[in-house]
Amino acid sequence: MQTLWPTLIRRRPRVQLRHEHLELPDGDFVDLQWTEAQMGPIVIVLHGLEGSSNSVYARGLLKALHNCGIRSVVMHFRGCSGTPNRLPRSYHSGDTADFAYLVKTLKQREPDVMIAAVGYSLGGNVLLKWLGESGTQALLTTAVAVSVPFLLASSADRMDKGFSRVYQWKLLRSLRRKTKQKLQCMPLNVHTSDLNSLKNFRAFDDAVTAPLHGFRDVEHYYASASSQQYLKDIHVDTLILHARDDPFMTADAIPTTEELSEKTKLELYPCGGHVGFVAGTWPWLTDYWLETRIIEHLILRLNIRKTATA
Repeated sequence: MQTLWPTLIRRRPRVQLRHEHLELPDGDFVDLQWTEAQMGPIVIVLHGLEGSSNSVYARGLLKALHNCGIRSVVMHFRGCSGTPNRLPRSYHSGDTADFAYLVKTLKQREPDVMIAAVGYSLGGNVLLKWLGESGTQALLTTAVAVSVPFLLASSADRMDKGFSRVYQWKLLRSLRRKTKQKLQCMPLNVHTSDLNSLKNFRAFDDAVTAPLHGFRDVEHYYASASSQQYLKDIHVDTLILHARDDPFMTADAIPTTEELSEKTKLELYPCGGHVGFVAGTWPWLTDYWLETRIIEHLILRLNIRKTATA
């Protein structure tokens, strides 16, 4: 219910967004959606698998940030903005290059600006992996990661069990549709001629994700892209929010204290589901407290006056 409620019941918060088309060094592009604020610290939002700036969790955070007068921008992973990307590739859970380029670009535009990032699910895995890869060179003031699949192999197996298969079916349908559309425009290095036969994430990642992005197979992809191994090398103040009852992951994926760096704090809650974290009197007075917790963290680290909060 924690996972389903925001997706099925919550009204999508309204917030005015401004579009920016960012060209990438390899000839591809990503689309950005900015809130209206023009000055002050910047919060980059990274969505989850097949998400976008239209995802209810992204809109909720964008609205909350806007109400506090904080600039924010959603970076769409390649092909997730509604416009297909140009190259014969897509995006994946360990693809940190585009995010790194965006951070570098923003710093070049405004060298003195403080930048934070919030990543959800797949976006959280990308964020944590990049932080670990970058070490002391990470150009962020602070970061928040929510409902991260720290071990991709474990998460893929969990998604193929119980009610989680409903989400897997929905996400795979979207992934297969995008791949079919791309195959009509260009040749792709995929290892199957029957995309409809790919019934779970492990099969899809082995036949499509891994070969498209230079991995030997699905095991190589999962081992290389999982963020858990990078946590110890994070040198930026980072908050991780996770629920023990996340239906997309198993308990063995939750990092231990020994696996975290001194700069990383894990807040582990007994319930919250996957990017849920709902409280209040349902359905009359619902509190999506995940956004409140993220805002509290950002206001403190970015030196934003609390009186700015609407």
